[in-house]
Amino acid sequence: MGSSTLAEIDLPDFGMPKTEPRVSGSTYQTRLEKLYEAAADAGYTSIVVYGDREHLANLAYLTGYDPRFEESMLIMDVATRKASLVMGHEGLGYYPVSLVKESLRPVLYPSFSLMAQDRSTTRPLSMILMEAGVEDGDTVGVAGWKYYTEKETANPEYRLEVPSYIADALRETVGKHNVMNANRLLMHPTDGLRAVNEVDQLAWFEYAACHTSQAVRDVVFNLEPGMTEYEAVTLMKVTGIPLSCHLMLSSGPRAFMGLPSPSSREITRGDPFTTAYGVWGALNCRAGWVVEDEAQLPQGISDYVPRLVAPYFEAVAEWYRVLGLGVEGGALYRAIHDRIGDPFYGVQLNPGHLIHLDEWLNSPVYRGSRLRLRSGMALQVDVIPATGTPYFTTNMEDGVVLADNRLRADFAAAYPEAWDRIQARRDFMAESLGIRLKPEVLPFSNLAAHLPPFLLSPDMGMKLKG
Repeated sequence: MGSSTLAEIDLPDFGMPKTEPRVSGSTYQTRLEKLYEAAADAGYTSIVVYGDREHLANLAYLTGYDPRFEESMLIMDVATRKASLVMGHEGLGYYPVSLVKESLRPVLYPSFSLMAQDRSTTRPLSMILMEAGVEDGDTVGVAGWKYYTEKETANPEYRLEVPSYIADALRETVGKHNVMNANRLLMHPTDGLRAVNEVDQLAWFEYAACHTSQAVRDVVFNLEPGMTEYEAVTLMKVTGIPLSCHLMLSSGPRAFMGLPSPSSREITRGDPFTTAYGVWGALNCRAGWVVEDEAQLPQGISDYVPRLVAPYFEAVAEWYRVLGLGVEGGALYRAIHDRIGDPFYGVQLNPGHLIHLDEWLNSPVYRGSRLRLRSGMALQVDVIPATGTPYFTTNMEDGVVLADNRLRADFAAAYPEAWDRIQARRDFMAESLGIRLKPEVLPFSNLAAHLPPFLLSPDMGMKLKG
């Protein structure tokens, strides 16, 4: 991979979606059937899928229903292929949002409701489990949002992350050693059901990514000293697509933490600055300095671009070059760490991960990973230098999808408007930035790897030489 330089970049207007793609009820029904089959193959007689506001992705993926204020629980009887959706008072009213509601038996469990709501009719959870087909001696798989390894505990298959009262009721009903963590069925980085997406889901992710990337782009290209952080957020024109994480925007000393929400602090010239906006299926981030050029940087870091930004950009460009179908996750790890693995750069998190309704589903990208990337995967180019020095950081997090010939043809036929945006982004990355992607790599971001280190000169970005 060649060296890079800071140059004037004409970032095109890639456009915004005119219509919102939809995931059909038949797709949700197929997902339920696939989980029944996977559960049977794994030896489970029942699957319990837990969800709450922070941990909704598995449940929403299967049903199209996402808990808003309360906990919820999907109980799937593998033998009968019947499912019960257990909810609190408000969840019961929202339940018709599901596109597979005819396949779900709604059950009120008042203990899932918020405090002080009427719980006088609450039945024991064990009774609800038994009515849903969970019996003594059954083997129950539980899916929440995380699973564990032998490095963390001697018996990871028995470690559950769902609330203890649910785990207790399950163990009391079927036996202590008959309740097991089943998140791998949904969340394994290559074999989990959610690791590979249908064309309609991918089209919706592209729709979401247009909104998040355009929002971040509007901040980067319109930021001015004197704005408060709250005022900077209004540049995003957020639409209300459900968030996958808190909106992040910070300047000055708080920017070094990366994760803060905006405040009333006034943004000043010479500030470090970072922002990230994530919704279901998409997240974009940029970070840099609120200056016009290196002369306005704080004393001692005038070499910010050659010291940090250029090596970072070159490493991520190599990540893009390596990315493709059948590539091992370890190859992407090496693409980054062979170039910016020095402790100065502070790259500690996985350099890339899967994204879904949750911002981080799992990652096949880690040291020594032999996991091979598959068609239908949605990935985040998420490489975060945490230098812990006055150099601060740089960041260009965007989303991409891997698609084989058939998936590309299906996508282009079903969503020609989105397909045109994807091709325009590929052309821009190749012709203007020197980043050439394999045919199966589909960029979803309206920022398309544009990295301006000086935020008051947003047209000046990094590109590869030659």
